[in-house]
Amino acid sequence: ARARRARGLLASGRVVRASDSISVTRYPCHSEAMRVDSPVADAARLLAWYDAHARDLPWRSPPGTPPRVLDSNWPYRVWLSEVMLQQTTVASVKGYFAAFTARWPTVAALAAAPDADVMQAWAGLGYYARARNLLACARAVVADHGGRFPDTEAALRTLPGIGPYTAAAIAAIAFDRHATVVDGNVERVVARL
Repeated sequence: ARARRARGLLASGRVVRASDSISVTRYPCHSEAMRVDSPVADAARLLAWYDAHARDLPWRSPPGTPPRVLDSNWPYRVWLSEVMLQQTTVASVKGYFAAFTARWPTVAALAAAPDADVMQAWAGLGYYARARNLLACARAVVADHGGRFPDTEAALRTLPGIGPYTAAAIAAIAFDRHATVVDGNVERVVARL
């Protein structure tokens, strides 16, 4: 999924064009520039950096492993992490993610949870509208989609609390779809290329 996300980002024309000649650093956070003549080489270098430095996170497949598209619970975990990570750091989210998935291991379990329990478990993450949308989305997935997340960006965007970035991220990460996933972090990395 990460390779598809990077290729989608580069091929979309929103960030670079095939005719661009790009300076990239060996490590995106360092200043030692190396000249690259194509976005494909640029993407390969960025993905190699990711393979070497990716953090081990419970909502992400490790580098070099295929996406877990056959795991019916994987989209729930990806969606939950994407919602939790909005306006919050990874360090803050890890504990909450573990607690949520232990308490509510499936989208159906979360959908059945009392609002007060979810709000209490969310306490400390802030932006409580996300928690309300989390419940509304889980309930819509169960009621309208048989407990399975839709697998396209368009269908995901119809769910409560899922906008363009989150829909693209879920489609790419959970379902291995081609999607352009651009947020502030991606913009900062691409600006360094």
